[in-house]
Amino acid sequence: MSQENSDIVVDRSKSQFSDLWKKEDYWAIWIGLFLIAVAAFLVFGGRQGLEAKYDQYAATLKAEAAKPFKTIEWYEASAAQKGLQGQKLPAVASLINYIKTPARWSSNPMQALVLSKADADKMNAATQPKVDAAKAAEAAALDAARAAQAAAAEAGFQEAPLNEAATAAIAQWQTAKKATADASKKLVKPFNRIPTLIVLGLCLGVLVTIGATVMGFNPVRFFLAFLGVYILCIIANILGNQVTMRRYGANAEIWSIALGMIIANTIGTPKWLKDGAQVEYYIKIGLVLLGADVLFHKIMAIGIPGIFVAWVVTPIVLISTYIFGQKVLKIPSRTLNIVISADMSVCGTSAAIATAAAARAKKEELTLSLGLSMTFTAIMMIAMPAFIKAVGMPEILGGAWIGGTVDATGAVAAAGAWIGPKALQVAATVKMIQNVLIGVTAFCVAIYFTTKVDNSGETVGAGEIWNRFPKFVIGFLAVSIIMSIISANLGGDFAKMLVDNGVNKVANPLRGWFFCLAFISIGLTTDFRALAKYFKGGKPVILYVCGQSLNLCLTLLMAWIMFYKVFPEITARI
Repeated sequence: MSQENSDIVVDRSKSQFSDLWKKEDYWAIWIGLFLIAVAAFLVFGGRQGLEAKYDQYAATLKAEAAKPFKTIEWYEASAAQKGLQGQKLPAVASLINYIKTPARWSSNPMQALVLSKADADKMNAATQPKVDAAKAAEAAALDAARAAQAAAAEAGFQEAPLNEAATAAIAQWQTAKKATADASKKLVKPFNRIPTLIVLGLCLGVLVTIGATVMGFNPVRFFLAFLGVYILCIIANILGNQVTMRRYGANAEIWSIALGMIIANTIGTPKWLKDGAQVEYYIKIGLVLLGADVLFHKIMAIGIPGIFVAWVVTPIVLISTYIFGQKVLKIPSRTLNIVISADMSVCGTSAAIATAAAARAKKEELTLSLGLSMTFTAIMMIAMPAFIKAVGMPEILGGAWIGGTVDATGAVAAAGAWIGPKALQVAATVKMIQNVLIGVTAFCVAIYFTTKVDNSGETVGAGEIWNRFPKFVIGFLAVSIIMSIISANLGGDFAKMLVDNGVNKVANPLRGWFFCLAFISIGLTTDFRALAKYFKGGKPVILYVCGQSLNLCLTLLMAWIMFYKVFPEITARI
C-alpha cells in the first residue's frame, strides 16, 4: 500500500472514530442509553425488596391453594403480588412524576397544569358519594365473606355446603371490590405540574445541550432555543390533552406539528429559536428509547400469526406502493415516494424518519409524509374501531387488523382499547412486531438507494452503504436486544414487574417528550411554499390512499387466515 493510500485509511479511521461524539446519530444512542441506564439503575436497585415480597406472597398462595376454594387470604396475596411493580418504588415513582405531561382537561386549560384541592373536591362532588357507598358495600361483603370462610374453616373445610357458601360470599366480595376500584378511578387528585415541568425542561435541556455543544453548537444559544421549543411542546400537550380533541384524534403529536407550522408560516420562526429546532436529533433519541419497548418475549406471545401479519404484509405493501408511485403515478422524487411508502406500511413516523435518513430525503419530503401519516392516523383510529364493532368482527381479528395498519403506536393502543382488552393486546403486539422492521427497512433502503438510485455506475462498497445507513438504528436494535435478554432471564412475572412496569414506565414517557420536541421542530422549520410543489396533482395523497387501501385489504386477509384458519389454537389461548 502506498504512503498516500495509507494516510487516507488513517484519516478515514480517525474520522469514523470522531463520529462517535461529533454526529447526532451517535449522540442519540448515548443519550438514549444513558436515560435507560438511569431508569434501570433505579428499578433494579429495589429488586431485592420486590423479590422478597413476591416470595412472601407466593408462599401464602401456595399454602392457601391446599384449601378447597380460593380464600380471602389467597385473593389478598394474589392482588398484592400483582401490585409489585418497579414503577411503585419510591425513587422510580418520583422520577415518573417529573416526566408526566400536562393532564387532561375539559373546559379550563389551566387545569392541565394545576388542579387545586378545592377544584378537585368540586369535580369529585358527584363521584365521592358513589365511592363511599361502594367502599361501604365492599366492607360489608368482606365481613360476610370472613364469616362464611370462618364457618367453613371450623368444619375443617369438609362440609360442601359451607365451602360453597364461602366461595359465593368471597365472589361477592371480589365483585364489590372491583366496583370500588372502578368508581375510584373517576376521582381526581389535586396536583401542580408546573414545578416538575420546569425541572424536566432544565434537565433535558442540559442533557441535549452537552451533545449539541460537542457537535459544534453554541451552548448558551442552543440551551435557550431548546427551552423555547420545550415550552411550545408543553402548549401542544395541553391542546392535545383536551378531552374532546383527544377523543377525535387531535392529539399532542398533531398539535405539535400544527403549532410549529402556524408560527413558521405566519410570524416566522424567530432566529434565536432555530438552533433548538433539531428534528433528527430529538426523534433519533426517541427511537432509541423505543427499542426498550420492542421485546422478543412479547413478540412470541402472539407467535407466528402476528409475525405473518407484520413481516409478510408489510414488505409487500412497501414495495408495491413504491413501484406504484414510480410506474403509475410517476412521482418525480424517489425519496418522497419511499418515505411515504415506509411511513404508511411499516409503522408511521418512526419508520419515516429512519427511511428518510437512509434515502437522504429532503426535510420537506419528510414533513409531507409525517403530515399525511398523522392526518390519516387520526381518521383511522376512530373509523376502524367503529367499523369493526358495526360489522361484529371478532375482537382478536380486529386487533390484528388495527395493529398492522394504523401507523402510530399510541393510536394503535387507543383504537385497540376501544374494542376490548384482547384487541388491545393483539394490536399492540402486532405493532411491536412491525416496529422491528424499522432497522431492516432502513438498511435495505440504504443499500437500494446507494447502489441503484444514487449510483452513477461505479462499484459501491460496504463503506458507502455504512455511511448511508442511519447509525441510530443500531442503538434502537441494541436496546431492544439488551432489554429482551434481561426480560428473558428474569422470567414472566419478574420481567413484567421490572421491565414492563419498571424501566419502560420511564422510557416510554421520555420517548413521548422527544417525539413531541421533534414534531414541534418539524413545524418550525416547514415553509408551506416549499411543500406546495410536492402536492402537484395530489400525487402524494393518492399514493398514501392507494397504498393504505392495499394495506388494509392484505392485512385483514392475512390476519383472518393466520389467526382463524392456520393457527386457531393460538387464537384460542389469547
